[in-house]
Amino acid sequence: MPLCPRSAATPISGLTRPASSAARSHAVVPLARKRILAALATTALGIGVAHAQDGKDQAPSGDAALLKKLEQMEQRIRVLENQLKQKDARATEGARAQATSPNPPAEAKPAKEGKDSEKSPPKQSKESKTADAARPDWATPAPRDITGRTAPANPPNSIIGLVDSPVTGLSIGAYGEMKFGLQQNPAANGQWQNGADINRVVLLPTYLITPNIIFNAEIEIEHAGAGFDADDKLHGTAEIEQIWIDFKIMDQFNWRSPGIDLIPIGYINEHHEPTAFYSVNRPELYNGLIPSTWWAPATSIYGRLTDGLTYTIQASSSIEDFGGDFDARTDANTVPPFPAGYAAGIDGANALGFARPVRGDFRQLSNDIAIAAQLSYSPPVLPGFNGSVSTYYTPNTTPRGAYADTGVPLGRSSLTMFDAEFRYRVPDTGWEARGEYVFASFGNPANLRANNDSDPTNNVGKTMYGYSGELAYHLPLGNILSSDWEAVPFYRYTFQNTQTGGFAGTDLNTPTGAGQTQFHTAGIAVFPSPQIVLKATYQKVINRDPAGARSDSVLGGVGFFF
Repeated sequence: MPLCPRSAATPISGLTRPASSAARSHAVVPLARKRILAALATTALGIGVAHAQDGKDQAPSGDAALLKKLEQMEQRIRVLENQLKQKDARATEGARAQATSPNPPAEAKPAKEGKDSEKSPPKQSKESKTADAARPDWATPAPRDITGRTAPANPPNSIIGLVDSPVTGLSIGAYGEMKFGLQQNPAANGQWQNGADINRVVLLPTYLITPNIIFNAEIEIEHAGAGFDADDKLHGTAEIEQIWIDFKIMDQFNWRSPGIDLIPIGYINEHHEPTAFYSVNRPELYNGLIPSTWWAPATSIYGRLTDGLTYTIQASSSIEDFGGDFDARTDANTVPPFPAGYAAGIDGANALGFARPVRGDFRQLSNDIAIAAQLSYSPPVLPGFNGSVSTYYTPNTTPRGAYADTGVPLGRSSLTMFDAEFRYRVPDTGWEARGEYVFASFGNPANLRANNDSDPTNNVGKTMYGYSGELAYHLPLGNILSSDWEAVPFYRYTFQNTQTGGFAGTDLNTPTGAGQTQFHTAGIAVFPSPQIVLKATYQKVINRDPAGARSDSVLGGVGFFF
């Protein structure tokens, strides 16, 4: 994440001995005891024979004394055996607690909950103890670290939960999704076309350098292939989506080293594994207004303010108003010189969808640094409720050398964003509700490329905004194939406006109404286990374009996260 979070691929918080080691240590005790007793018995027999050979007139009291000593030694062995068992049990319990602790200190302490107790949709977040006790072990919600990122459900030091890792401290998880079905193609006048997309397969390596210094990465292959792509999103690509090292200092303050990280805005941008949402595609607000997966070169600090309240503050490379290919950038790290022209990164059709900064080769198109901050909350007084508020600010989105199609240079324009979202799983019921609001404000729309590119239909106003509401119901299906299945029918309504008033620039301003869009999304997600999801979704899209949106779809999907 997504990453995750943090993503999906959250670090384990401490090293633990594999469970097989504990089992082996318990097995050793009876074996050792048998060998000791056998040796003692042999010794006793030898001594007895020697006594018999020395003379028949010897009193039997010597044998009785020897047997008494043997009984005392056996009792001592039993005491040592019990002590060994107790010591091993304490070590195993301590290792388990350390594995789920968000920031393990030197001394053993009970693990605390992460900043967001909500987990993958089929898992209940804060249910009653009675309900939790009735659930199978695998259905227990996976822990989160203090960043809110979901911890791997796999045993420590495992490879995708299947085999022990050959390297102590190394774990590898994975997530991915496949899509198929029918959808209208607006470029083909709304013609229905079928197809498929191996959307992504992601490997999640985590390595505990020490329990408090943790390496994380996401290695992603998108659209079933590896190849060059302008924004690493639309074609087959192999890429590093996240890479950083966490320094866990204390609950209240931790540091994430410079690397590639997710922008902490909204929920799905950081938790974008397919088991975290019910539709085949990601929620609509994350397909433009929030350009998920939104990553950037970044560093951050984070911690826990109090129980149920955590914070993140991040500095990152600024978003760029440049939507052209990577190789269209000049060696001087500017946009193509006039009059070649270039595509906008921010426009009324795609919102911020093509404005993410590049991640490599020092090819960013500005020196500007953006600041993002997030508060996440899971109030103890309201079990099942989780949410966050986020903000993002950059002083400038204009790339070096930017210009209008008239040749006039474009000046600076800032961007301010705000997001508020909640997720509420009603305790002791199957009901769940989600809601979100996103708002973006541009400092100077006259300097946006979309308002100066000779296209009068993709212009941008002073602001953009969107909101959504979702209702779902969790329905147990019983035990099938040795697993407790769950079905989650849902409906989501989304509205977004990416072409508001306040336009300024050299273009004519004749938007078609395509920027005001409604999405009606309904479907069902079936979870054979919390790690696998089967999805079916129907979506109706409505906008104010006289020609219509012509973007409806009927899709199926398969997702996994382990």
